[in-house]
Amino acid sequence: MTTLIHSLPRVAYFCMEYGLAPEFRIYSGGLGILAGDHIKTAGELGLPMVAIGLLWQHGYTQQLIGDDGRPFDVFLNSKYDFLIDTGVTVNVTVRGQNVVCKVWKTEHFGNSPLYLLDTAVPENKEPLITDRLYSGSTEDRLAQEIVLGIGGVRALRALGIEVDVYHFNEGHAALAGVELIREQMAQGASFEEAWRRVRAQIVFTTHTPVPAGNASYSHAALCYTGAYNGLSYDQMMRIGGDPFNMTVAGLRLARLANAVAELHGQTARNMWQNVSGTCPIISITNGVHPGTWQDPNIWDAYQSGTGLWQPHQEAKQNLIDYIAVRTGTRFAMDAIIVGFARRAASYKRSNLIFGDPAVINPMLHSGKLQLVFAGKAHPQDGHGKEIVASLVAKAREFPNSVVFLENYDMRIGKLLTRGCDVWLNNPRRPQEACGTSGMKASMNGVLNLSILDGWWPEGCRHGVNGWQIGEACEGPDQDEKDRRALYHTLFNEVMPVYYNDRNRWEHMMRASIEMAVTRFSTHRMLREYYQLLYGTAETEAVVESAS
Repeated sequence: MTTLIHSLPRVAYFCMEYGLAPEFRIYSGGLGILAGDHIKTAGELGLPMVAIGLLWQHGYTQQLIGDDGRPFDVFLNSKYDFLIDTGVTVNVTVRGQNVVCKVWKTEHFGNSPLYLLDTAVPENKEPLITDRLYSGSTEDRLAQEIVLGIGGVRALRALGIEVDVYHFNEGHAALAGVELIREQMAQGASFEEAWRRVRAQIVFTTHTPVPAGNASYSHAALCYTGAYNGLSYDQMMRIGGDPFNMTVAGLRLARLANAVAELHGQTARNMWQNVSGTCPIISITNGVHPGTWQDPNIWDAYQSGTGLWQPHQEAKQNLIDYIAVRTGTRFAMDAIIVGFARRAASYKRSNLIFGDPAVINPMLHSGKLQLVFAGKAHPQDGHGKEIVASLVAKAREFPNSVVFLENYDMRIGKLLTRGCDVWLNNPRRPQEACGTSGMKASMNGVLNLSILDGWWPEGCRHGVNGWQIGEACEGPDQDEKDRRALYHTLFNEVMPVYYNDRNRWEHMMRASIEMAVTRFSTHRMLREYYQLLYGTAETEAVVESAS
């Protein structure tokens, strides 16, 4: 196995955030959780991978709910005693100023080596670049991407780490490609030759198919902040267009890109088909790290063939106890709990289930349906905060059957994806790239009730391991059709099985776990990354033997 591992390409994985543990606050949501699961699995399997990110001094927002029912943000300064000082610093130029980036390292969570760049050092006039994740102005965001991309490549050089493949997880890292081109040109290559050489080394993962999730910048901002990095306007325009789109840049800098589910691959190819010079986009469906997300008692019961209901009830009791402490509401153990936890974005339609009060209100008053919500809005997203406030208002309207858990993080995510009975997901198809929380729930025998979007079209066997909501509905009347289908499936299929057929429910739990562990784990995902994206088929033997 050692020989096989040594024959694999050495990968440098770039991402703006990493969700490795709830107390390590350098992540905001799904992108970071995926990245954390990715490098945990690489570390677990001993794969030749290092990761590059930023050490956020205040991390992402701690989002609490005020007495008025509206969210407000708190940023906590964080210090971590498990970080190792590499003794390495690198320099980048931001807004004409030299910025020193200190490089820290951690493998504390069983992950492959993660190197984090930190600008909060005394030498800097601009120490706040790595202050808060996804905060500040356009120029602040560009400064952060300069540190991640340009600084990240320079950190690899200073650390003496050889790399075969540069993997950019989302467009935030695209400026690493600009730095690689600059290096080649400094050695005498023309721009065309430099771009050709660099492109052979880069792969790219695209995520959100929502236009707002694909950042664009004016060339004036690029030039002012220093993102040109020695290249000209014409050269940068050819890479990212005008305005400069980070996803377009990623697709033009890479030899190959991947979407994160089969349906997302179709959506992404359609979305970028009219942009010239982009690389092919394949699909590698996301997975989740079992060691992080799967309840050990559920896994033991599944492996031994014993009943799943008792360990599930224990996880449900843990969730109910937590809800009681956090909200003062104590849910009933013998009533179904439906969970919904997402970033507060309009296309995720967190309030779809409340759309027809004449239908849903009597069920909530009856006590037979209990709903638990969680999620955060970006600190600068007023609409997202309105979504959170609307869910809090529903919890206050139905205090015995609806709750909202503030400050959604990995810890709450584990409780919900282990302790709920049903996991609800109802985005506007096809705007959900993947939706890995449903995989985590499924891995714990929590049954998915979902729109056929993201990963669910690949996993769903309706009535066997979960349920689909309606058909693959798109178009102007999508919300109304999906709402009617949600009510029909929940009230006529899901709840009757829960309340009247325990044996079938347990069979469905077992089918759900089997589906998740065999098809939607990061072990399968990493194997496909090495086979299909990084450029070798040898990883299959490595992963199979290590698993």
